[in-house]
Amino acid sequence: MSTDALQFGLFIPQGWRLDLVGIDPAEQWQRMLSVAQAADAGAWDSVWVYDHFHTTPQPTAEATHEAWTLMAALAATTERVRLGQMCTCIGYRNPAYMAKVAATVDVISGGRLEFGIGAGWYEHEWRAYGYGFPGVGERISALRDGVQIIQRLWAEGEATLESESFTVDGAICRPQPLQLGRDGKPRIPTWIAGGGEKRTLRYAAKWADATNFAGGRLDTFKQKRELLLGHLDREGRDPAEVRLTTNLNVVVRETEAEARRVVDEINARADSALPAEHAGTGFSAKGAVVGTPQMVIDHVAALREVGLGTLITYMPDVAYDTTGMELYQREVMPALA
Repeated sequence: MSTDALQFGLFIPQGWRLDLVGIDPAEQWQRMLSVAQAADAGAWDSVWVYDHFHTTPQPTAEATHEAWTLMAALAATTERVRLGQMCTCIGYRNPAYMAKVAATVDVISGGRLEFGIGAGWYEHEWRAYGYGFPGVGERISALRDGVQIIQRLWAEGEATLESESFTVDGAICRPQPLQLGRDGKPRIPTWIAGGGEKRTLRYAAKWADATNFAGGRLDTFKQKRELLLGHLDREGRDPAEVRLTTNLNVVVRETEAEARRVVDEINARADSALPAEHAGTGFSAKGAVVGTPQMVIDHVAALREVGLGTLITYMPDVAYDTTGMELYQREVMPALA
């Protein structure tokens, strides 16, 4: 795996996880932008959005801002941080169209885009937007075929390809991305997300520059890492070519008691937007780190020891209060750099 220094990404609040409740939709972009620009001015390496249309854990009438619209906006309003999605759903956009959108955003950003792609899972969104909901095997096949179309369009500027899932016939992708791959051809770093052991990790070993799995869980991370290493060996790829990444939910304060009080506030806001029968499901401390900077440091250090290259942190309170973001930057990052 990549032995570069640990990098830090931050999810921008966009409404999907009920993290803009109570903020007027007309003001939400400014909240998102202020978080992104604070990260850009600080020590964060990247900022990220989710590719979803409806809120979770239940669809509600709360705003969920569209991922690639945000990518273009952030490309034009930040200067340094890299920009990613965790992750683009292959079923929501034709891959040739997606290649062109991503290439355009890469140009706008000056070559700062990271391209996250996955098979998708949120059935309500799929059906609500008229995409049906193919079985998992069909969705994984679409991921396999779509990644090849996208990367070929970036590299060559055009593509003709017929596959099980998609057909392109003379599709043109101009402009091509500004960034270059190891072969010197245009290529945006590609993150294949998901821990599927038989197919997703195998496809990551063939085509990815980074993977994303395990949701910050150490035991699962170690297991998936070993499986990926086996796939990389069979593909004849150097493990150093593929960065291992994971996401982690964090609520950090000077004391654990204060962090838990913040979680109560987060869930009270979410409950105000959720149906009564789903109260208390907005944010779960299970699998998250809720506590002091040292608790975060200890958790992440263990992941770093087994190959973590990038940690993407989700802070559910950051649209309302940047205390946790600032504390994380001041105490957690220097300890793990």
